[in-house]
Amino acid sequence: MAILTISRMFGSGARELGEIIAQRLGYSFFDHELIQMVAEQAKLSEEWVTTMEQTAGVRFQKFLATLVPRNLMEIIQNAEYGERDEEIYADMLNQVIRKIAAEGDAIILGRGGQYILKDHPDTYHALLVADLDYRINHIRQRFELTKKQALLAVAMEDKRRVNLYRKLGKADYDQADHYHITLNMRLTEVKTAGEMLCAMLATGRSSSD
Repeated sequence: MAILTISRMFGSGARELGEIIAQRLGYSFFDHELIQMVAEQAKLSEEWVTTMEQTAGVRFQKFLATLVPRNLMEIIQNAEYGERDEEIYADMLNQVIRKIAAEGDAIILGRGGQYILKDHPDTYHALLVADLDYRINHIRQRFELTKKQALLAVAMEDKRRVNLYRKLGKADYDQADHYHITLNMRLTEVKTAGEMLCAMLATGRSSSD
């Protein structure tokens, strides 16, 4: 019933790695699917949820910084429209991630999983890093972009993530002590990284059985 959260620098190959591990262990993998689950539970569109993540409003920032669950119905009844939207998303995201963790055997990519599940039992947190050249080349190959387009995509995503975590009071999201393992994907083959993380999850699961 182990859980793995993967945090990453954009372009480090986290989605591919997550899919490999999920397939090998028979785990469920949640990335864009997580947005869909939040949208469905909140009866909102995926586009709306994606926009809420990108804008990272004040309420969402406060939520991830404090990780204090709120009563959804009270929020809906008492909050103003803009604040209510962000509160709803934050609560739904919290509920969905915790529900996934309760079910077990899952890999969660991003969405603050390393904070939401910080103290959750049988949960492991991995951080993927890589230098800029590696990430640009990875994005170029994956999305068939020009080098200029890939550089712009990486720069925009890096800026969005830095701004988000800075506003969350989590500017140290890449600090090693948040994670069980940090992998430099420039120096680690995806296959090798997958084997390492699979072994970690398997060991954790067997020790808790």
